[in-house]
Amino acid sequence: MTNNDILRRIRYTFNYNDAKMASILELVGYKVEPALITQWLKKEEDEAYVRCSDREFSNFLNGFIVEKRGKQEGKPLPKAEDHLNNNIILKKLKIALNLQSEELIAMISHGDFSISKHELSALFRNPQHHHFRECKDQLLRKFLSGMQVKYRGDSEVSSAGNQFSKAPKKPFNKTPKKPSDNPYANWQPSGNETVKVTKKSFSKPVKNKPKTRISKDNFKWPDMKN
Repeated sequence: MTNNDILRRIRYTFNYNDAKMASILELVGYKVEPALITQWLKKEEDEAYVRCSDREFSNFLNGFIVEKRGKQEGKPLPKAEDHLNNNIILKKLKIALNLQSEELIAMISHGDFSISKHELSALFRNPQHHHFRECKDQLLRKFLSGMQVKYRGDSEVSSAGNQFSKAPKKPFNKTPKKPSDNPYANWQPSGNETVKVTKKSFSKPVKNKPKTRISKDNFKWPDMKN
């Protein structure tokens, strides 16, 4: 997943506008114009699309933590990383939303995907640790979908992060056709028209004659002399 993809999901989940997104960045002293936010949120095929760099997105996530948790008195603002990965992004979102392990597992484990507490803790270990586990895109997508369900209230989530709901199927009631629906129902030949009658119209059904069985008493060997 790209930084722009995740940024769109966060914006949609919490119903932020471009000005709000810019104000979140200002919480950590990073100022951008709302027009740049709009370009970050464009689709890649759009000519106005601008890639959100790791440092820019890291500043946004740090501002998101301050927005949700408040500033820590006596401590400096967190510094933005120059390089991000899914593990760091997931950890920052976990801190911002103040999620416990059980809540995080519940948000990720839905559908046919599940994760244990041991596997979850491996995501937040030091990369040099032998139990460290890389956070794949599929796991991060599951978390973002669970985040959308939890904080926006969507019951179903598409891969693009937008809510979708299938219309319930209407019960199928097969109504018999009325005679008036058939244009030939009341058709009758006029005096000038001829009706072709074939032999099949008067042919009688052929009945299958029962096969006669020859009993042992009536059986005779054929005459072999001739």
